[in-house]
Amino acid sequence: MAKSNGENGPRAPAAGESLSGTRESLAQGPDAATTDELSSLGSDSEANGFAERRIDKFGFIVGSQGAEGALEEVPLEVLRQRESKWLDMLNNWDKWMAKKHKKIRLRCQKGIPPSLRGRAWQYLSGGKVKLQQNPGKFDELDMSPGDPKWLDVIERDLHRQFPFHEMFVSRGGHGQQDLFRVLKAYTLYRPEEGYCQAQAPIAAVLLMHMPAEQAFWCLVQICEKYLPGYYSEKLEAIQLDGEILFSLLQKVSPVAHKHLSRQKIDPLLYMTEWFMCAFSRTLPWSSVLRVWDMFFCEGVKIIFRVGLVLLKHALGSPEKVKACQGQYETIERLRSLSPKIMQEAFLVQEVVELPVTERQIEREHLIQLRRWQETRGELQCCSPPRLHGAKAILDAEPGPWPALQPSPSIRLPPDVPLPGSKAKPKPPKQAQKEQRKQTKARGQLEKPPAPNQAMVVAAAGDACPPQHVPPKDSGPQDSAPQDSAPQVSAHHCSQESLTSQESEDTYL
Repeated sequence: MAKSNGENGPRAPAAGESLSGTRESLAQGPDAATTDELSSLGSDSEANGFAERRIDKFGFIVGSQGAEGALEEVPLEVLRQRESKWLDMLNNWDKWMAKKHKKIRLRCQKGIPPSLRGRAWQYLSGGKVKLQQNPGKFDELDMSPGDPKWLDVIERDLHRQFPFHEMFVSRGGHGQQDLFRVLKAYTLYRPEEGYCQAQAPIAAVLLMHMPAEQAFWCLVQICEKYLPGYYSEKLEAIQLDGEILFSLLQKVSPVAHKHLSRQKIDPLLYMTEWFMCAFSRTLPWSSVLRVWDMFFCEGVKIIFRVGLVLLKHALGSPEKVKACQGQYETIERLRSLSPKIMQEAFLVQEVVELPVTERQIEREHLIQLRRWQETRGELQCCSPPRLHGAKAILDAEPGPWPALQPSPSIRLPPDVPLPGSKAKPKPPKQAQKEQRKQTKARGQLEKPPAPNQAMVVAAAGDACPPQHVPPKDSGPQDSAPQDSAPQVSAHHCSQESLTSQESEDTYL
């Protein structure tokens, strides 16, 4: 089980001791990625005395608790096809989310390609939109000094986060520095919440896949949209979800529910770390990544499903219950889960097939909230409503939001001709006077009005002509064709402008 223990990591900073290099800018180190999954060596691992140790494809030191043995490898051809499909989705994200969200969900269940996982998480969570809406905000928070109360707690927790991963193995290395920056920035962004220890592994997982600024905004989305109230001071939201999980377990596995009820084991004893850390400190790493792929797309129901699957297969049969006669044996069984039920392919299949929906979770939430209010009073933490996945977050975002697909670098107003177009210059004043005289003469001869020059140019589609102003002494017969000319030309002008923008989008 990939569970990090702080005792084996680098030493914790002493009281009053500052983290060396935390606020300095980092020089670019050697690229840790390589084609051979077992031959890469990170600069932090070398600096900390692990130069002879090998690193697996996830960045963990081979032989450590975080590293895994045999993995189910996706064939290279299949991986390339998935990368191509995900690139098409990410480059046209708004269209896919609006019309083909079910297809995105299916592809998240199959697993996001590792090369695009970080980018996909940003798009799914809405962190990309948050970053675009708040340019320079993270830099502003990063430059601020921060509250010393939280800084001291954060520094003491840094070495506990995945100490066998090459990013976080070295004290003061680039991984720990970025982790400090992200967590400090959140305490300044939400000073009423401050810092919770369970946020550290969440931020660390994000930093393994994206830079600090992007990781910060994804952390904000998790804390505010996916798991609101989880990291508040009283932990009321996690207590409420514990009751929801236990109630849903009665329908999923009555045997496990009856055993836990008989043993009087509070859900907080086994589900707190599962939910608050999104299973990042519980499951094997390949399973963690697959769970997070689905979690970012479908929301907290994935966390509930994973918890229910683990409880069902750990305590869901009379034979397994007999081996857990007391509270201690039951808790140990849930803390030392069988590797079989946590294996990637088995777990994902069980999670996808488990019939637990958002509607069931929300219905149970209302029931448990009513019971809470009857027994304990009103909730002290007024957290925003929980949003179930990427689609709900996108729909709740107040529009208009910036488009995420590639856009042309040059945009022109509708009334400005494109460079290189055969736009005719404005007629001089003398030509305009002659045109007015000819129009007046035709009106006196009572001939049907001929199309003027503006309409001819507009019909040709060369450019948007200037609106023709009728003379003061023109009669009613003259004004009708002259008024219609600008409308027709303006219509053609808008068509021309749209056509030019579409051509630029295709080119770029």
